[in-house]
Amino acid sequence: MPEISAALIASTRLGFAAREGDLAAIGRDPRGWALAQLARRAPALPGDLPAASVMVAAEFEFRRDKRDDPERKRAFNERVKAVYLAEIAARSAAASASDAPLLERLCHFWSNHFTVSIQRPAIYGFAAAFEREAIRPHVTGRFADMLLAVARHPAMLLYLDNAISIGPASRVGRQRDKGLNENLGREILELHTLGVDGGYTQRDVEALARILTGWSVAQLNEPAPGGFRFRPMVHEPGPKTLLGRTYPEGGHAEGEAALLALAEHPATARHVALKLARHFIADDPPADSVDRIARAFRDGAGDLRRVSEAVVKEDALWRRPFAKLRTPTELVIAACRVTGFTPPREMLVQSLRLLDQMPFAAPSPAGWPDAAANWVSPEAVLRRAEWCQRFAERMPDSPDPLALARAAYGEALPEETQQAIAHAPSRRDGLALLLASPQFQRR
Repeated sequence: MPEISAALIASTRLGFAAREGDLAAIGRDPRGWALAQLARRAPALPGDLPAASVMVAAEFEFRRDKRDDPERKRAFNERVKAVYLAEIAARSAAASASDAPLLERLCHFWSNHFTVSIQRPAIYGFAAAFEREAIRPHVTGRFADMLLAVARHPAMLLYLDNAISIGPASRVGRQRDKGLNENLGREILELHTLGVDGGYTQRDVEALARILTGWSVAQLNEPAPGGFRFRPMVHEPGPKTLLGRTYPEGGHAEGEAALLALAEHPATARHVALKLARHFIADDPPADSVDRIARAFRDGAGDLRRVSEAVVKEDALWRRPFAKLRTPTELVIAACRVTGFTPPREMLVQSLRLLDQMPFAAPSPAGWPDAAANWVSPEAVLRRAEWCQRFAERMPDSPDPLALARAAYGEALPEETQQAIAHAPSRRDGLALLLASPQFQRR
């Protein structure tokens, strides 16, 4: 029983859910199962998915052509929608079928930490590519490398307006009535690195924004359109002081040096550790767990494999089954993983729209919340119950729900829940009861 319980925690907390046979395989060494995954890199997503730069260039081309042509607009929107749906399908299929689900969960975690959102419609066609290109390659690499990839990615530069930020004293800034945009500088300090209580001031926000002027996106008439481009003509000249350290004039190198320093800052270690502990351990994680994860971050100079290993080794993670509520995305992926059924692309997006967590559509740069209180309003609970029934009804060749329940939960599923599933009017009703059960709603 202890081994089964640990295996269940591993499969739900460090993965998404147990498939048939997973509990037996994991149960022999749950921590080893998780640690072995961290020795690998997250695999590339399957499918012929376009690079973000290709879609950015397509967006620029569409906007450059001012013709009022409804057919052209329809064709462009259909292309963008098709790419978005293909990205969501590939991402969901990877999480549902992976034999290294911890790596997939880490991709989701870091993508949410460094949120870009289609609330800014202009990035609809390449928001998901941001996760593939800036997040996925680095989840077991260095935090500094991920931070740099994020800050240089066209989705982030356009989402937070750094592509149009102009140093007031730059050559262009002196000629135009346009100026500094602080969005990226602020969110890097507040959300991505130090945290809101990380000891920075408004002067630091302005300093980082000035350091990052010139970090932009190549236009159609420039080499590698849609990719990163540094623009010296809009970069703010002169030295800048950030968090008490002065960065001499250095063009693009200023930004790299500043981001590296932020990645190594003790407040960043603490901020990242708290978010990881909240995601993997509990909504209100033990302070000593946060301290140990932060120490692993500092001692390893931001080595995310080492940081993730510290999370896995935390005893607090293994003490309380079902300590976390599944977010809507986690619920959908868990259902896909347990049943072996991944819905069509449109249904996936419709499911997450119903559950109020559309892919890459967080309401702000802070990303989706990671605590139960944000997902358990009466309306949200009703939507979850409705979705569980819909998912069960749309499954082709509905499997035996009791067999699925036992494969996913072993002996941990209460007898009354098993009896309710066994005596349901139909297999689909039994499956809906499993998905709506308190155990399945949590991880």
